[in-house]
Amino acid sequence: MSKADKPLVWLKGEIKTPPFSAPARIEAGVLLRRLQRGESIPLPHSRPMPVIGKACHELRIQDAGRTWRIVYHIDAEAIAILEVFSKTTAKTPKPVIDNCRERLRRFKSI
Repeated sequence: MSKADKPLVWLKGEIKTPPFSAPARIEAGVLLRRLQRGESIPLPHSRPMPVIGKACHELRIQDAGRTWRIVYHIDAEAIAILEVFSKTTAKTPKPVIDNCRERLRRFKSI
């Protein structure tokens, strides 16, 4: 990581094999690295999540038989990982949204 890269701050979740397959873990790592370098990642890999907060997004990782989501917040100093979960429904579950909002609130108050 260069001095210009933003650190990842893990507030919830992790990416490891298992439960991620090795290819899905690598894809997640590549996308997170791009975020650390300041790149903007468009659809279909990332989409805004304004329901959680300003500068919040979710990465979409397709895995063998599963779809993973990594909810993150882009801050001036870091990329905050708010949640990592397996998405099983069309809508993001309300408890996930509520938990992400609370983690974001706590992160911003540090």
